[in-house]
Amino acid sequence: MLSAVALLGAPAALAEDFHPERHAGAGQLLDELMERGIERDWLEAALGDAHFQQGVLDAMEGAAERRLRWDEYREIFLQPERVERGVAFIEAHRDAFERAEAEFGVPAAMIAAIIGVETSYGRFTGRHRVIDSLATLAFHHPVRGNFFRGELAAFLEITHEQEVDPGSLTGSYAGAMGYPQFIPTSYRAYAVDFDDDGYRDLWNNPVDAIGSVGNYFAVHGWQPGAPIYHEARGPEAPPEAIEFNRTRPPYVDLAELSTAQIEVDANLDETEQVIPLALETAEASWRYRVGHQNFYVITRYNHSHLYAMAVTELAEEIEALAAQGPADAEEASS
Repeated sequence: MLSAVALLGAPAALAEDFHPERHAGAGQLLDELMERGIERDWLEAALGDAHFQQGVLDAMEGAAERRLRWDEYREIFLQPERVERGVAFIEAHRDAFERAEAEFGVPAAMIAAIIGVETSYGRFTGRHRVIDSLATLAFHHPVRGNFFRGELAAFLEITHEQEVDPGSLTGSYAGAMGYPQFIPTSYRAYAVDFDDDGYRDLWNNPVDAIGSVGNYFAVHGWQPGAPIYHEARGPEAPPEAIEFNRTRPPYVDLAELSTAQIEVDANLDETEQVIPLALETAEASWRYRVGHQNFYVITRYNHSHLYAMAVTELAEEIEALAAQGPADAEEASS
């Protein structure tokens, strides 16, 4: 496979900066954002401060969701320390979690699990300057440049509106930010001011992050009290007749799964549509589950069935440990 550099041409082309006076794409973006009311001087300073990062392009090629089995991926996130910290995070912000669950219908453990998987409850929010990542991807990604151009525009609008220096913010290599790792367009669409201080701050405010994750799930169709998945049994290898692990709304009915010798461990109507999941737990060893609408909602946050399953299992373990009570939870963590 050709590298991103080879696809984009000579290294000299990558050495150019993103100052609007010297970079055509940045200049066009500046003109568009000026029409939306942002000052030229501010935009020139912001874009002129962005630097190309080859490491960002390299990281996009190696995402864990694309290369790991389920057991390998699960091990990254289902560690006792992350479970214990999830319980502590809920306790530290209990009022915000209770309000979020009441308003959006999303359990505290699920919201905590999202933030736990994304940033270990705000401990690791990313080391890449967001302006560098988004400019690099907007103008040099060989496939998704237009998508990241929109994210760069949204990032500049957010930081301008909230009077934040764009160069001061760090995040993931893909430009995701703050406690919940929202990309800029998600920040604009779903972030909420959950503590009513007049400021939507996902970078530093865990209360706003908790409310924003709850809002994100609610807007994407979370069904309060409904199941996320059910266990299933099936043949040694996934049958070719079934399309597994597609992160789209439930698309296969249980009768079709039964015909393919996959049986769900629950009393469900055979006409119910589900998302068939085949999770590789070792080489040529498989575990079957079926996802429901709430599983699909989790994949709106990250379009990977492995991600959704890891978040779900982390939420289950957080909820189980919290249910033990303070004394038992302390003993379990010792």
